Amino acid sequence: MRGSTWIARLLLAVLLAAALAGCGRGAAADRSVTIGLTYVPNIQFAPFYVADSLGYYKDAGLKVTLHHHAASEDEFGALVAGKEDILFGGGDEALQARSKGAPLVYVAQIFTRYPVALIVPADSPIKSPADLKGHSVGIPGKYGATYIGLLALLQSAGLSEQDIDEQSIGFNQVASLMGHKVDAVMGYLNNEAIQFQKAGFATRTIPVSSTQGLVSNGLIVTEKGLKDDKTVKAVIAATLKGLDYVNAHPEDTVNISKKYVPGLSDQGQQADALAVLKATIPLWQQEGQPGRTDPQAWQEMAAFLQQAGLLSGQVDVSQAFTNAYIPSATPKG
Repeated sequence: MRGSTWIARLLLAVLLAAALAGCGRGAAADRSVTIGLTYVPNIQFAPFYVADSLGYYKDAGLKVTLHHHAASEDEFGALVAGKEDILFGGGDEALQARSKGAPLVYVAQIFTRYPVALIVPADSPIKSPADLKGHSVGIPGKYGATYIGLLALLQSAGLSEQDIDEQSIGFNQVASLMGHKVDAVMGYLNNEAIQFQKAGFATRTIPVSSTQGLVSNGLIVTEKGLKDDKTVKAVIAATLKGLDYVNAHPEDTVNISKKYVPGLSDQGQQADALAVLKATIPLWQQEGQPGRTDPQAWQEMAAFLQQAGLLSGQVDVSQAFTNAYIPSATPKG
């Protein structure tokens, strides 16, 4: 009789534990999260596509919506308004927004190298930032990573904007350089540099990361959003797992991304996407703890942005980022 009672109690305990676990999974699965992606669907957002498609977000108890921004959409507007829970954006731009009062906190790094570079024809006499003096440089405009990158290159050489012929050319870097309308352009190592290769136009690049440490794109939340630490940690861990998969499986990543990026069913588009992805992977790879940013890099970037007049006021850099939500070890994809 005592044996039967003990077995009955054990079975009841097991059933109760299973029920509670089931309730826990159900509650976790109800955590709806909107992740803002600051550009139209593109292979550069592959870590998010993979984490969604392979169920990494779902396994973390998340119901994720990926929200691509329209061209006219304010980068941080939806996040600050609470319409997005987490955003994929630049650390430099987040620091600028924070100097204007936006309560933004950078919680995990995705791009470990600043993706912007000065691009010149292969036979150009411009071999270093110091050689830019007196030359024309095309930029989309006085905004974004290409402009910040140009200022960083100039500062590294002791030059200013007054030392060059700066031209706003819109997003026409390839046509402008190939048409010899400017001597150099600012572009992305995983975009314009690839377009030049495809066009058979030989170029050289001077990466901004070789002269100035700028914190590039990663995951950003609001100070209020940080209070939901379980969700923030879950999004970071799942996204980093997706990133790890992409780095190891670029060809399969392009296939996975078909349902997220219009036009990727075309073989030519797939080839282009793979080329962009292979150029992007080196910008993602990191030694040490994935997702972590260097506090010293933040201090140096803040000093540079302040000197360049790109901050609207003093910023407490220690409040602008945190490494506290990054998993100690990221599961492999």
